Amino acid sequence: MVLMLKDEMASLHRFMYDTTSSSGSSSSSSTTIAAGGTRALSINLGNGNCEYTQPDYNLSPTLDLHKTLIVGYPSGDKRLIFQQMEALTGFPAKDEWDFEYLGITNHPFIKANYPHHEGVWGWDNVADQVVMVVRNVRKSIVEYHDILWDIGYAKTWNEASTAMDNLYSATPPVGAFFAWRDLRVMDEILWYGWFIDYWMEDGLLRDIFTHKITTPHHWNMLMMPTVYTRDELDYDLVVGATTVVTPSYDPHCANGDVSGGCEPAAVLSAEKLIDPTVGPAETTKIANILKNDSRTGQYVIASETWNCIWEEMIQNHKGLKTMYDRPGSAQGGPNFSSEMLTAMITELNRLITKYSGTAWNSKSTANRVVSLLTEHRSLIQTELEEVNSGRRVLTERDFLGPKEREARRLAKLKKEKSDAETEDELEQDFTKYFLAIEKKMEENRRAAMKQRALKTARAERLKQRDVKIVGKMLREVSKTS
Repeated sequence: MVLMLKDEMASLHRFMYDTTSSSGSSSSSSTTIAAGGTRALSINLGNGNCEYTQPDYNLSPTLDLHKTLIVGYPSGDKRLIFQQMEALTGFPAKDEWDFEYLGITNHPFIKANYPHHEGVWGWDNVADQVVMVVRNVRKSIVEYHDILWDIGYAKTWNEASTAMDNLYSATPPVGAFFAWRDLRVMDEILWYGWFIDYWMEDGLLRDIFTHKITTPHHWNMLMMPTVYTRDELDYDLVVGATTVVTPSYDPHCANGDVSGGCEPAAVLSAEKLIDPTVGPAETTKIANILKNDSRTGQYVIASETWNCIWEEMIQNHKGLKTMYDRPGSAQGGPNFSSEMLTAMITELNRLITKYSGTAWNSKSTANRVVSLLTEHRSLIQTELEEVNSGRRVLTERDFLGPKEREARRLAKLKKEKSDAETEDELEQDFTKYFLAIEKKMEENRRAAMKQRALKTARAERLKQRDVKIVGKMLREVSKTS
């Protein structure tokens, strides 16, 4: 009976955390961390060996932990990083939207897309240090596109089109959508660089499109890209071409909502983390970041197991699925035209020049940014050569960019001798239409994230109740045996 209850208890404990984050750590399988609280840990088996286990999400609110904010341009890379943190410490991570919708908890690892419009500053003032995850801009945009458009767009188009038809004589043709999507992606290339600047410069307010220092009013407009068109956000229009702007900072950073400041304590790469040659070294970087402060650092598993933790999480695929587990993830996704690849290279050149300058090159974080972006630029330059030589063939569904897509459209019209009505239809400005669709998609995503957070919280409460019931039964049986 006792053995049966023990098995049931272990099964419940494993099931309890299958639907949320993952990891574990330290030197035993269960360590008392506060009165009445325990946490599941990866086990140090000695001689560099370990056994991975799930973390305990029932954190004591009185436990004093040093909290790490994991920021990065929207993609799945941050998940890989926080899973390493979970495995190294046994403590769980939590998403910015969960903080926003469920309230502040004691989770020491916080995943965030902020200030990108897919994110929200939901964790109030509980973060203590920032780590920034930098991914190849090309791969980031492909993944963001996959999530935003391939998954969400078709459904939302159907929902919103009926309500939108009164604005236009007909639903925009697919070609108009691809043209608008390409323009949006060109903006996202600039968003990528703006995101890096925001965190590296401790929350300094800049324009997305010109990278000039901007005003709080303009910044607040930029944070609502589904409300304003690109033309309405124009720097010269809103701020003024000759206006002298006094530098100002995001109030969250200026007011100390991250106790150690918004500038990253470290820059990480999930692409390096999954590399079999340098991956273990990236895990070591992550572990040492967590040891910056003893409040969380004291719980980091012994360094002799760090390579084993890397093997468990990366090679043995323990924990949550990531974007690298997706079918076809290694194929690179859609292609980009030379125009769009050149735009990426231009933005990377700007960032590399800036952060290799004398104002920055004494900082290890800036040097890491430059090193990573230089590697990314080399890969994109190789792809550009393939496109220009014709070895990489583009299709209509690829990211063609405004110039290439327009050239193809005109060539097609000339070849088919299309009538003027069709040409006029394609030349209509559907910006407001697609912005409305995107706004609806954003509303749907936020509603879905809120429901997911509430559902997860309820499931955790029920599972914790079941664990307590089985634990009580186990203690009672033990007394009588």
